[in-house]
Amino acid sequence: MSEVNFSLKGQVALVTGGSRGIGAGIVKTLAKAGATVLINYKSNEEAAQKVLNEIKSISPKSELVKFDICNGDEVDSAVDALIKKFESIPILVCNAGISRDALVVRASDEHFREILETNLLGTMHMVRALTRPMMKNRYGRIVCIGSIIGETGNKGQAAYAASKAGLSGFAKSVALELASRGITCNLVSPGFIETEMTQSLDETVQKTYFERIPAARFGSADEVAACVQFLASKEAGYITGATLDINGGLLMR
Repeated sequence: MSEVNFSLKGQVALVTGGSRGIGAGIVKTLAKAGATVLINYKSNEEAAQKVLNEIKSISPKSELVKFDICNGDEVDSAVDALIKKFESIPILVCNAGISRDALVVRASDEHFREILETNLLGTMHMVRALTRPMMKNRYGRIVCIGSIIGETGNKGQAAYAASKAGLSGFAKSVALELASRGITCNLVSPGFIETEMTQSLDETVQKTYFERIPAARFGSADEVAACVQFLASKEAGYITGATLDINGGLLMR
């Protein structure tokens, strides 16, 4: 029996929003698994460079790629250039996303547009751009990062919840379209994960969340990243159109 280690050796992975938080954790985990990682970022070059510096010794060909996923033409141009340079990009992790709280009654058109364009339309741009090269190679792994909020909703996060719920339907549709070409598309749906946002929460608020989570703790970016590594591996070839929940039991189905 061959050893199963979910190796990504020799593969190239493009991770959007890879400069911090869950995205940075995913970048580091994929690099440790042997992948060359293309770290997409929009504006925070300092944070992105810090992540790249941390993986350079184990993934020397990894690099930063700056472009705005909300701009379809910019995405197409960037992906075309990367395909020419690396020949193929078999792994795409759509992690980039934003959250802006606002009650529906007070939310502006710009509020809705900004969140939906980044979280949903941006992912659509990325998948569309890489679909043809993956189909040509008859192999690909697409992992979209959703959220438990897309399932449960949350006060003040209607637009965010809608964008993440939309990713679920999108991932399933892409999975149906591409499964026969050896391409999988899955959704990873984190619950409360230790990031800059959760660390800034008041202790009383954190305690309230802990009481709701059966595991009695927040998850880590590394735990999310480990699940992404599995879904990005060759061993996960018979899993597509699935949602992998990482929430400490907060939502069970």
